[in-house]
Formats: sequence, C-alpha cells, structure tokens
Amino acid sequence: MSRRCELTGKGPMSGNNVSHAHNKTRRRFLPNLNDVTLQSETLSRGVKMRISAAALRSVDHRGGLDAFLAKAKDSELSEAALKVKKEIARVQAAQA
Repeated sequence: MSRRCELTGKGPMSGNNVSHAHNKTRRRFLPNLNDVTLQSETLSRGVKMRISAAALRSVDHRGGLDAFLAKAKDSELSEAALKVKKEIARVQAAQA
C-alpha cells in the first residue's frame, strides 16, 4: 500500500532534521493518511478510500464526495477514485 492520498495525490516529502548544533540529517515527512468511508449521494453507498486529513477537510468544504470529484483533476486522482468519478458521472447523466 503506497503512502499517497487517493484524492489529492499528496505523498511523502524529504527534508532535513536540524539539531540545535545545526547538524543536518535526511528525513521523510509522511502525509497524515486515514482510512475513511465517504458517502456518495449519487451512488447511495459508501466508498472506502485512504486519504489525507487535509483532503478530508477539502471534501467537507466542497460539499461532499460528489462535488469534490466533479472539480478534481483526473491526473491527481488514483485509479480507484477515477472509477468512482466516472461512475458518478454516468449515473448523473442517466438521471438527467
């Protein structure tokens, strides 16, 4: 399982630990990933994803999973999230 957010594409970054004596050693900054089940209003079911805490706040801010995926770039989404996005679009087109 990769350490990458399925919605935003956020992954590990590298940097330095800096001591009081200003010695630098390499380290990794890992994203704050959480396993969550997001409810889709269009699909009437939950979707399990591994997303960062910042992405979870963004989903809430945009008004839910459906609205977030509608605005999200396809290049940032994982394959599973792309499948859900296309499925939501297909169901919405059939309802219209």
